[in-house]
Amino acid sequence: MTAERPDQLPPPSPDALAASQALTDKIRAAIDDAGGWIPFSGYMALALYSPGLGYYSGGARKFGPGGDFITAPELTPLFGQALAAQLSDLLQQTAPVVLEVGAGTGLLAADLLAALALAGHLPEHYQILELSGELRARQQETLQQKVPTLASRVKWIDTLPEAFDGVVVANEVLDVMPVELAVWRDGGIYQRGVTWQGRLCWADRPASGELLTAAMALPAPMSERGEYVSEICLASRAWIREWSRRLSRGALLLVDYGYPRHEYYLPSRSTGTLICYYRHRAHPDPFLWPGLTDITSFVDFTAVAETAFDAGLDVHGYIDQGAFLLNCGLLERLAERGPTEHADYIRAARAAQRLIAPHEMGELFKVLALGHGIAGPLRGFVRGDRLHTL
Repeated sequence: MTAERPDQLPPPSPDALAASQALTDKIRAAIDDAGGWIPFSGYMALALYSPGLGYYSGGARKFGPGGDFITAPELTPLFGQALAAQLSDLLQQTAPVVLEVGAGTGLLAADLLAALALAGHLPEHYQILELSGELRARQQETLQQKVPTLASRVKWIDTLPEAFDGVVVANEVLDVMPVELAVWRDGGIYQRGVTWQGRLCWADRPASGELLTAAMALPAPMSERGEYVSEICLASRAWIREWSRRLSRGALLLVDYGYPRHEYYLPSRSTGTLICYYRHRAHPDPFLWPGLTDITSFVDFTAVAETAFDAGLDVHGYIDQGAFLLNCGLLERLAERGPTEHADYIRAARAAQRLIAPHEMGELFKVLALGHGIAGPLRGFVRGDRLHTL
């Protein structure tokens, strides 16, 4: 997916534009209330999660061919079937409970439940932490269609549980947590934020507090343009610390696109990794049509792993998605589709190729496993673990 200019994108409908304008007015009010400036993380949180208007909390279709992007579970059930092999192992070491964070359309939940039932390791409870009412409704519909006899095991929750034993699954969750934008220039470090000057505009202030401390620890190279801009996700660090406090026994499986730190902060990435998606098109402007555009950034997996370790979690593995899925038996699940000349097998093989090929999702996406009180090595990391690169 290549980035396009905003004027090359298909225009939203009048109703969608009206909703976007309502959210823009809300963001402008927030800027005024804050004295004329908010950090980018505050803007991103409003654009994505404002009740009823934000990208993930509004009613627009996000996932699949009719949305803005396609996730691995949308491509093929093989993703969930392979992931279920790792869950089967983990559920035998902890309570028989799965918690999925941000379940999208519900396809991954349906695929996991079906595969775990077949393996004889069906969880007693499958919890979904989902903030969007529209997505909850879609998840309920998907589960009733795909696994009607298992749908009653699924419960929706609004916040992290105070204490948890079991397995947490978060597929493409870290990349949409609000990020801070740090700017290195003129011998100083600044925090990039948002102001209103007849429209949404960038404005920088000297960095301070936790952001300044985090930025000073990074190997950010000065570019020839005179400044280096990148993301620091303090929200993901706080989220991991919360899980360390709440997870009594079990594991977190985090699947997302990103890099270890030494690959993240490169001279060639002097403008950061922030990218926006609208109707399967990428563009660089997070101020375009707030509430209608997804805003995302790549994950610094070193920061996540370091935070987890410092908070007392065990870091069990870090691996490319392709290697993880192969370790978990993706090709064996593909072979079960039947004769290789049949159309169903061919479609499944093409989808599997997208999941594991290095030039597709296989290397760009990573899997990080964290835990409390579980024994390794874990199945998904037995070959190709890259933990040493963090």
